[in-house]
Amino acid sequence: MKITDWAVIFVIIIAPVVWLGGLRAENLWEVNRLETRYTSALRTAVHDAAASLNRNELQQFESGYGSSKWMRADKEQALAALLRSLSLNFGVADDLTGQQILLGYIPAIVVMDYDGYFLYTADLDLSSDTWTYRWQDKQPYTYLDASGNSIAFTLDRQVTAYDAATNRWVSGLQNEIKSEVSIPLLQNEALFDAVRRATIVRRIEEDLAQAIRLHNQIAAKLGVDYTFTLPVIPQEEWNNTLDDVGMLVFLQGIPVGDHYYNNYAFGGGRLDLAPAVIGAVDPNTGIKYYFRESCDRANAYSYREEEIFPNERAAAEKGYFPLDCRESAP
Repeated sequence: MKITDWAVIFVIIIAPVVWLGGLRAENLWEVNRLETRYTSALRTAVHDAAASLNRNELQQFESGYGSSKWMRADKEQALAALLRSLSLNFGVADDLTGQQILLGYIPAIVVMDYDGYFLYTADLDLSSDTWTYRWQDKQPYTYLDASGNSIAFTLDRQVTAYDAATNRWVSGLQNEIKSEVSIPLLQNEALFDAVRRATIVRRIEEDLAQAIRLHNQIAAKLGVDYTFTLPVIPQEEWNNTLDDVGMLVFLQGIPVGDHYYNNYAFGGGRLDLAPAVIGAVDPNTGIKYYFRESCDRANAYSYREEEIFPNERAAAEKGYFPLDCRESAP
């Protein structure tokens, strides 16, 4: 055979391989783009929600002199901020059906309060075979030792303890009440802090696992071919989170290429976060602007909100122009 014949055969063999390789590379690029977008949307939403936890209207609900970590966590306000941010960034802000579908990818939301935690999960009504999302009852951070002593932990050293030997309850700071009780755990400060953190993590993870199992049952009834699981969260992330009131959100099962997006995000309620950057459209001109939530001019003009960004640079990269908030509406 001539060299040209061999060249033709070579091209015939190699061309499909190169073409398939190109498709694979393009698919991987698209998968990476979507995963980056979803991660950014999730983290932005959780940060917005966590920042809303401590927006209380009355002074008695703010941090007090007894503990710098105590405050009333406004879980409803935080949930509204979370879902609003996710809906905007996933393009379903005006689509109630789309919002319900998006909720189906959220197997659980945890709000970690000062002395306990709340779970927001799907709840199945067996009598009517319907399901809805709701807050579960608040669960305390409780610990029970082998001698029958019980301790209700908080995010600091404030405790409420039951001393089985004397059959009485005591409340106060661990280092102040340890001389009043015979509970071994309260006598060792380093051990107390380690057990406190481990107990909080264990209680939350146990309830999360149960909530996600229920979510799988509901998803199966809806025809979702995906098994939601509780990911392994590094202890370092837990330690950083357990220092203050915060929120934990899971986002799982979103199809991305030939696999599924699966991630989670923590947000601290006392982080000093700047207000979210909102991307909106002027309904009269169609021009896209970005601004902070506190912008009076934007509120006066009632711009149509489209997206939420973590900073101004991210908004500008998406084609939004800065809005001069110094100007006032006529």
